[in-house]
Amino acid sequence: MKRKDYISWDDYFMGISLLSGKRSKDPSTTVGACIVDKDNRIVSIGYNGFVNGCSDEDFPWGREGEFLETKYPFVVHAEQNAILNARGKSLEGCTIYVNLFPCHDCTKNIIQSGIKRVVYLEDKYKDTDSIKASKMMLDKAKVEYVKLKPQIESITLNFNIEK
Repeated sequence: MKRKDYISWDDYFMGISLLSGKRSKDPSTTVGACIVDKDNRIVSIGYNGFVNGCSDEDFPWGREGEFLETKYPFVVHAEQNAILNARGKSLEGCTIYVNLFPCHDCTKNIIQSGIKRVVYLEDKYKDTDSIKASKMMLDKAKVEYVKLKPQIESITLNFNIEK
């Protein structure tokens, strides 16, 4: 008889997204993304961080201050990183799982890459113009967006395999 406590595909891929976000060194916002094809195969993952070749010791992580004194001109968002990390693989018809609803810039990349479904966990900036623009573009481009209703509350990973 098979196990009955296995997790759903949506919970699994959102879990990968959340775990990927744990790689981010951003002290205020950790976001991960996981792109999956129609056969439930992971195509790419990403998290928010600085561009390759730019040390996270050399650039600011702050949210306040003059533009060049903040993280905003330097950080690549998780969705953009996942799309770029695909390195030319087709993303046509894929689904992207992301813990935070994508901003308008990420949404442009999502649409242009051919991704057709966005599954998100949180929409805490829903009243901002950026997210309103995202939803307008997703609607016009006929890209589905769905707030995940997890079937589980948490996933525990244990690296102590001896126990």
